[in-house]
Amino acid sequence: MTMDPEVGYDAPARVGMPLDEVMTPALVVDLDAFERNVAKMRDHAATMGVALRAHAKTHKSADIARYQMTKGGAIGVCCQKVSEAEALVRGGVGNVLIANEVTEPAKIARLMRLAKQAQVRVCVDDHANVTALSEAASAAELQLEVLVEIDCGAARCGIAPGEPAVALARRVNEAPGLAFVGLQSYHGGAQHIADAAERRATVAESTRKTAETVALLAAAGIPCPVVTGAGTGTFAFEGVSGVYTEIQCGSYIFMDVDYGRIRGADGGGLGFENALFILAAVISHPTATRAVCDAGLKAHSVDSGLPTVYDRSVAGTKTWAGVSYAGASDEHGTLADPESVLAINDRVLLVPGHCDPTCNLHDWFVGVRDGRVECLWPVTARGKLF
Repeated sequence: MTMDPEVGYDAPARVGMPLDEVMTPALVVDLDAFERNVAKMRDHAATMGVALRAHAKTHKSADIARYQMTKGGAIGVCCQKVSEAEALVRGGVGNVLIANEVTEPAKIARLMRLAKQAQVRVCVDDHANVTALSEAASAAELQLEVLVEIDCGAARCGIAPGEPAVALARRVNEAPGLAFVGLQSYHGGAQHIADAAERRATVAESTRKTAETVALLAAAGIPCPVVTGAGTGTFAFEGVSGVYTEIQCGSYIFMDVDYGRIRGADGGGLGFENALFILAAVISHPTATRAVCDAGLKAHSVDSGLPTVYDRSVAGTKTWAGVSYAGASDEHGTLADPESVLAINDRVLLVPGHCDPTCNLHDWFVGVRDGRVECLWPVTARGKLF
């Protein structure tokens, strides 16, 4: 770690430091909960007989990706952008699916360079994009593995399922330098349907469209060894469908407020623990019932709602029952404190509303076990949005 001559370190913490001395706001990982989450998804995938391709857009960390591959049963990772994939490959991750379209010439050129360094796959949903990728792969003397992305109901990227997808897969197979290896079929919106029955029905329809496309590919004599998709909210459905060969779960390692609303078939949650927190400090208590912490919009994303206050202090000696996060501005978080239990410099742990964009706001994960900092992981691909 590069040393700052004034404070002694450029991360918010040092290994061995007590949690209540970590500089705030900081992105904190409860390592015990994180490891249990990783193991639980590994076991789910093994039981269902599908491969786990962990989605690295959640954490953007080469350290975490390597852990998922060495300890968590993942065959590789997904990401969304070429620069993100580059950062992960530089960090020692050798198997990456860019679960997105890469269309700009400069990005395609970078993709070809990356495909010479690691096993890299990419998605397409457009015939012209196939031509561009083919020309670049041929010039680079590569055989680039390509998945056709279908719109299984999310109304985002993806060609129509069925015959249009088959025609595009055929075009990929006929294009020099490219090899069709399967379908990308991911329903992002379904992940956040709170009701289990409604979520199951939505996934059943998306899986039906996917299965029909696989059957049409087979009838056309086009092998489709990979069908990949699913996420933390729906993997339990796709994983047992007999259609999907890979699941692309990401948020399971951390969880957040939004995923905490998702109900399982038994009426409970999804079975994963909150392992990611924003550590914040109380910097003002201007009224008896209102406090202010130092974690605002620049410390966590509120696109899926405000964070919640974890119900105990970092030292475990106090409880923050009744304290809630009431609002955010750039650098401040307003805390409702009806019982006036908070004091200046008290630390609060916040469960972020949405873990993925929150991670992208920080340079470091501070890994904590038994109240002390055990490790520091850089957010390797922070800001890699191109």
